[in-house]
Amino acid sequence: MRITVIGTGYLGAVHAAGMAQIGHEVLGVDVDAAKIDRLAHGVAPFYEPGFPELLKRNLESGRLNFTTSLEQAAEFGDVHFVCVGTPQQPGSTAADMRFVNAVVEGLAPHLHRPCLIVGKSTVPVGTAARLSTLVAELAPVGTSVQVAWNPEFLREGYAVNDTLHPDRLVVGVASAEAEATLREVYATVLEAGTPCISTDVTTAELVKVSANAFLATKISFINAISEVCEAVGADIMPLAAALGHDARIGSRFLAPGVGFGGGCLPKDIRAFLARAEELGIDEALNFLRNVDAINVNRRRSAVSLARGMVGGSLAGKRIAILGAAFKPNSDDVRDSPALSVACDLQSQGAHVRVHDPEAVENARAAHPMLNYTTEVQKVFEGAQLAIHLTEWQEYRELNASHLLTLVSAPQILDARNTLDIDSWRSAGWTFRAMGRPAR
Repeated sequence: MRITVIGTGYLGAVHAAGMAQIGHEVLGVDVDAAKIDRLAHGVAPFYEPGFPELLKRNLESGRLNFTTSLEQAAEFGDVHFVCVGTPQQPGSTAADMRFVNAVVEGLAPHLHRPCLIVGKSTVPVGTAARLSTLVAELAPVGTSVQVAWNPEFLREGYAVNDTLHPDRLVVGVASAEAEATLREVYATVLEAGTPCISTDVTTAELVKVSANAFLATKISFINAISEVCEAVGADIMPLAAALGHDARIGSRFLAPGVGFGGGCLPKDIRAFLARAEELGIDEALNFLRNVDAINVNRRRSAVSLARGMVGGSLAGKRIAILGAAFKPNSDDVRDSPALSVACDLQSQGAHVRVHDPEAVENARAAHPMLNYTTEVQKVFEGAQLAIHLTEWQEYRELNASHLLTLVSAPQILDARNTLDIDSWRSAGWTFRAMGRPAR
């Protein structure tokens, strides 16, 4: 099939290459000419394991091309995937729909034959219905253009696998014809046994935000219990393990620490709340306010623990920060807990130096006032405290004994609860972890 993917960020670029990989002719579209040029030359504009190889392979096959022209996209495609961002509105918690609106308003006037517009962006419920009306007004072929919704469930760091081998497909459609088209798009994936849930567009819109709200709630729940553990001297790690063995609960997303960040969970739960308020049903989702508040408070708790470890004042203290990305295997620093903690420490007078295997340049662009290094040994030099904030495998493999020779004071705070507590303590470090007793 001839497919366009409009928006070439984390979602769109991987989706475009993935669709080409399963055999379609694909045209990626973006208003950012520099990004399109890099993609067309096989240069990934972000760090995502496996993506550079996928991109290069499908460019060489001739099935994948890129453009900045929506008019060209309209002429080319039978199916148009909308993959642009829906960030939080400035000065509001609602989703900013400008980019989604701009895609539809720019594409529809060039649609001169029947086709399917498929939203993948995370949007407020009711968006597909509104866009259907807009397309009918703007497209020369009117209602011959249908709108469907096919939410994405990609995990940064695993996006290639999640695109080619998803754990489920959700297709929100208004007709049997639209469903048949999407089943043809994903025929290879469906043949591999992937479950497919077909529903109306409104339900499909709600699936993604509901999934993110649930995951955020689970993370904040274990972090709330972690605070209780800190107050009474209990240990969150065996507690979380015990909960995880309950089949009704499960162990995934029960990782206590400094909380979640990134470009999805924080802004999506806030946008969900904002939409509920518009619909007059905000009381149903009031618990998400606490979910958000617990998450934000975990960052303050990490700073408070750090302050206590250096004697009660951060002024003049040299702090090593391990991690800048919001999660490992990504260079994404949007709403990163690591950088939030680093900035708070610096605002209280600490001398902060940040290391990350992949995200230093993005972090420097977002927070140029911090000091950075790409050498993990260098981040420890002269430090009076190290704080582990992004759970990269590289940090788990650090030689605690060797690092003793670099620091001014051998103290570390594990804000992700993934370091080997016994090996660090046996090497001579004072080791604290969120939700775990000090000893």
